[in-house]
Amino acid sequence: MDRKPFLERWLEQGLFSSRWLMAPFYVGLAGTLLVLLYAFVLEIVHKLQKWTWSQVTPDDAILLTLSLIDLSLAANLVLIVIFSGYENFVSKLDVGDHEDRPEWMGTVDFSTLKQKLIASIVAISAIALLKAFLELSHVGAVLDQPRMMWLVIIHLTFVASGVLLGLMDYLTSRSSKH
Repeated sequence: MDRKPFLERWLEQGLFSSRWLMAPFYVGLAGTLLVLLYAFVLEIVHKLQKWTWSQVTPDDAILLTLSLIDLSLAANLVLIVIFSGYENFVSKLDVGDHEDRPEWMGTVDFSTLKQKLIASIVAISAIALLKAFLELSHVGAVLDQPRMMWLVIIHLTFVASGVLLGLMDYLTSRSSKH
């Protein structure tokens, strides 16, 4: 049996154990879910207080819905990062065969995580852009051309990034493994 020197074993064990330094990051991300929930509730309360129910337009309802979807997508993104990041880099989540365990848990590798992240960011960006366009339909709304231009540029940048990440993953998967 080939035994490694003590120092090498100690170093490797220390490096492997260092993965636990990531755990506080995931706990902190779980805390951001509370912040997103708070913002979600505030958005609803703020809009309900502001609205005169006889004057609520379909655009108002759509804008509120888009804001809530935006926050929900951000929260989903945080959960994906927490679950898959923890399982990929720290330790397997041992929740047994719980009926509520998402099917994708334990199957999201780093490449899939990148794709899910960029897809969520593109969706969030698209919602921000759509909200900006819908806000133009309000009486007295003024077109802020530089803001709209930057929203479009940023959105297209995210879309292009997603396509390029997908292409890189595709090319990597087709290349010979070393």
